[in-house]
Amino acid sequence: METRQLQYFVVLAEELHFSRAAKRLCISQPPLSIAIKQLESTLDAQLFERNSRGVRLTHAGRHLLAQARDILERTRRAAVDTRAVAQGMAGSLRLGFVGSSMYRGLPEALERMRLLYPEVRVDLHELNSIDQVAALQSGKIDLGLMHTMAPPPGMSAQTMVSEAFIACLPAAHRLAHQARIPVAELADERMILFSEAVSPDYFRVIRSMCQRAGFDPELRHEVRHWLSVLSLVAAGQGVSLVPACLERAGMQGLAFRPIAGKTPLSVLQAMWRPLPAHPLVPILLDHLQSVAGRQRPARAKPAR
Repeated sequence: METRQLQYFVVLAEELHFSRAAKRLCISQPPLSIAIKQLESTLDAQLFERNSRGVRLTHAGRHLLAQARDILERTRRAAVDTRAVAQGMAGSLRLGFVGSSMYRGLPEALERMRLLYPEVRVDLHELNSIDQVAALQSGKIDLGLMHTMAPPPGMSAQTMVSEAFIACLPAAHRLAHQARIPVAELADERMILFSEAVSPDYFRVIRSMCQRAGFDPELRHEVRHWLSVLSLVAAGQGVSLVPACLERAGMQGLAFRPIAGKTPLSVLQAMWRPLPAHPLVPILLDHLQSVAGRQRPARAKPAR
């Protein structure tokens, strides 16, 4: 049973006249008659009664008509939806993200997607950088927003945001009123850092900043999320060096101060599998890049 045969059947059932149905289908009458006979043969059922007074549906034909219309509508809808997905106008995208993405334009980009592509669903998965790479490799997510990491073979990566690290202190800290803080001033402080197992690059960068200032940081806590870092600092458990975007978190009890001198950059990067290509990945990346482009550029230069 072919879609074409069902289409011919529905038109003939509506017209109950072979000539009018053929004209409506833009075909001659013989191909229509052949298609109907083939359909009846396939179903082993007579669909129309034909006599000198005209054409009318049989009981079997009336039963098929509703189902045929439903099949044709679902076929049409499937074609429309498939084209929309292929063009990035519909479908779903599984997005992995680190917490700092929420202060680097992700909510604004998602809102743009919602307004421009209401048929698109973005499923969010908060994962640390290491877990995102594993999820990309296993196909559990389609796009990851993570701290700087070298993409493994078969992955593509793009820098989304680069900004300076700043000092994060309890609001009552002795250095909280300084305009800029040399990293060396933190030598005697207890340091709260991202876990090395979760984000080895962030751990290495911050530790190297301290070592270049002449000391090894005294690690008080190693945590998995930046908001945990901020919460512990606000509770007076230590100090930290964090990406500048975290000042936008608005958490009480904290003081953020620029670091004196050159510092490495904190980089948020996107990573994805280029093959097979996912049509929604470049669309969301464009929105993220557009939002990031409106942010104040980092003034620090990459460390060499």
